[in-house]
Amino acid sequence: MTVALSVLDQSLARSAGTAHEALQETLAMARWCEALGYKRFWVSEHHAFPSVAGSAPEVLLAAIGAVTQRIRIGSGGVMLPHYSAYKVAETFSVLANLYPGRVDLGIGRAPGADMSTAVALANGNRPRFEAFPELTQQLSHYLWDESTQPLVSPRPPADLPLWMLGSSPDSAVLAAQRGLPYALGLFINPQADERLIRLYKAEFQPSQRQTEPYAILALGVFCADSQERAELLQLTYDLNLFRFFTGQSNGHSLTPEAAASYRLGPQEEAFIASRASSRATGTPIVVRARLQEIAARYDANEVMAVTNMYHFEDRKRSFELLWEALSTAGSTPSQGRIGAAG
Repeated sequence: MTVALSVLDQSLARSAGTAHEALQETLAMARWCEALGYKRFWVSEHHAFPSVAGSAPEVLLAAIGAVTQRIRIGSGGVMLPHYSAYKVAETFSVLANLYPGRVDLGIGRAPGADMSTAVALANGNRPRFEAFPELTQQLSHYLWDESTQPLVSPRPPADLPLWMLGSSPDSAVLAAQRGLPYALGLFINPQADERLIRLYKAEFQPSQRQTEPYAILALGVFCADSQERAELLQLTYDLNLFRFFTGQSNGHSLTPEAAASYRLGPQEEAFIASRASSRATGTPIVVRARLQEIAARYDANEVMAVTNMYHFEDRKRSFELLWEALSTAGSTPSQGRIGAAG
């Protein structure tokens, strides 16, 4: 099986006071993944998460573009209901003119934060989640229709793609109806229906910019030299995520050493089990087989690895092993038929 291989980086900070280090690691990781040969490198948007430094993907993408040369860079994604569609078009037009042929604009509907933070992002108003289809249409016009007023300045390059992100039937169908490439966030919703990409492809209506459907599957990947190490790195992430969701983290992450001695209770065990079907964990051989199985089951054209490991060197090694494993299997990333989004 041949699938393209990409990366989503969330700029994880080990504590609230290490944002500078986390952002520098994201820049270094982008260079590393480009050197290895990954297709694209996306960054996410989250707010009011002490352990996530990446709250402004457009700012981070400007820095990533400056330290890389070839790899595609993109937002995974901009949470459009918080913002003016015109401003988003303008911002990404600047990025796409800075780095021609390399920028992906991914948009989503989720708040990316708790509701009080979402209201703050919307300047004290209620975010317009129900207006997401309308905002998507506005953004499309600003990007591609030169008759739309006001004009975006500078004009967006013709090859700037708009990606629809999501993990529900609504986003899959909307992407299909608008003729957009689609990214399914399995790492966000581990229970996402495995028929979603097939639904998207079945409903796809060709557009001037995207003649065929194309889908990315973003999922957790924890690859290490030993199965034991990979499982510990996954456990560390799971525990830190669980502690954040339950208000126990206080802005600090457990180390792998602390996770190794952590006594799991029924809630932690249930949380970890609920995420098991959505990721690949283990040695390169194990991860390769698992990724191929999941990609085939979901009918994905591209796999985007989300590798949230505590230590930077563990993350680097994971991406190195993953690339080597798929190369050995003859599954190195293909360019795919993705129209302007390629």
